[in-house]
Amino acid sequence: MCRLFCLTSEQPQSPMVAIRALDIMREGHDGSGVGLFLTDLGGPFEGLEGAPILSGIFTNEGLKRLDEFMIGIGFTTKYKLSIRVRKNPPPGTPKRDVYLIRAYDYPESWEGLGPAEIQYRLMMIRLRLRQMGEEKEDMIVYSFWPDVIMIKEIGDPMSVAEYLQLDREELQARVIMAQGRQNTNYAINLYACHPFFIQGVATMTNGENTAFVPIREFLMSRGFPGYTGYNSDSEVFTHILHFMLYRLGLGIEMYKHLITPLQDQELMRHPSGPFLKQLKQSCRRLIIDGPNCVIGCLPDKTVFMVHDRKKLRPGVVGGKPGFYVFASEMCGLDAAVPDRDKSKDFQPMHLDTAIVGPDRREVKRCSQMEPLPLLH
Repeated sequence: MCRLFCLTSEQPQSPMVAIRALDIMREGHDGSGVGLFLTDLGGPFEGLEGAPILSGIFTNEGLKRLDEFMIGIGFTTKYKLSIRVRKNPPPGTPKRDVYLIRAYDYPESWEGLGPAEIQYRLMMIRLRLRQMGEEKEDMIVYSFWPDVIMIKEIGDPMSVAEYLQLDREELQARVIMAQGRQNTNYAINLYACHPFFIQGVATMTNGENTAFVPIREFLMSRGFPGYTGYNSDSEVFTHILHFMLYRLGLGIEMYKHLITPLQDQELMRHPSGPFLKQLKQSCRRLIIDGPNCVIGCLPDKTVFMVHDRKKLRPGVVGGKPGFYVFASEMCGLDAAVPDRDKSKDFQPMHLDTAIVGPDRREVKRCSQMEPLPLLH
């Protein structure tokens, strides 16, 4: 099993808050890797007015190729944070040339483009850079998106964080998702490390998904270039969420109706039964097979947690107005918010979605048995 931790805060926080919680939950991960997703950024990245931020790992030659490519398509650097580590890496962590976080100004030719076209083009650039990196093994590109930073590396989370000096002032965010990885593959591929991201949508998962192949085939048949990669069976959770938001136009209360729909006898009694039955039939190939605990973040910075029916991967939500935490274990929550009202902690069951909106005032509980708000 992996370990998951997510915080959503009114005030920007250091990634070290999440890393320390992972360290406390260390019995649930083997130190084979760590992944971080940061959004609603603070520090120097906060005032960049929608500038796309590139996150990744590069060799020196890969960095030169990146510069040539980006200049060639009209992007110029607006702000950058290059992490060049001089000392030897911790055990198990490869020696890298540069960890790059760079914000860009848009090309002049992009002026007048609508938001949807800009989002599509940014995604296509990320996919092209990933392809370039895989061809020569000189680039690993995690994200290219406004207000998003991603860092992933092989090794023990705390050791990696100290090695990269992630406590630096430039790296702060109001939403931080972190995964301490349990390696289930023979070789570690950083593209298989959670969290996963596409066009403002991020998720991470503790568990396994044996329905991966039919879900992957369904998504890839949609004709959307971003539904690709799939070095992990958990990446489909991110793409299902994206498909729900962008292609179906549904809200987060519908996510579980896609991945774990109600049984037919329950649908017969549900006030929105006819619609949900049709949705289940149309998207049957998106139904997952767990056990899974999924934590995700939406483009508006809403954070959520869901489980499947097997409920064998626990999770808990708690905190106080202005600061909430989603964690795999209670000890991770205790470490981050020791002074909360513990009577308000919530452990979602298989019908529940736990949601904290961008106002960060409360934990909203949504049940699959409730009428759908848009239909009633």
